[in-house]
Amino acid sequence: MPIAIDIDVMLARRKMSVGELAERVGITPANLAVLKNGRAKAVRFTTLEALCVALECQPGELLRWEPAAAE
Repeated sequence: MPIAIDIDVMLARRKMSVGELAERVGITPANLAVLKNGRAKAVRFTTLEALCVALECQPGELLRWEPAAAE
């Protein structure tokens, strides 16, 4: 997938667990795992905003574009 999710990076920087982040954001740890592992097809702006508030970051620190490798 060309959009990479860097939630793990932000969790490490904030010394926060997945469970704590899920609780702060108001989603289940399972849904947070789907998002952070890049398996989500979409993310609501309200969820993205809640992630940014909980992690004290900008959306660009959580999401980045990686060009597809040429075949």
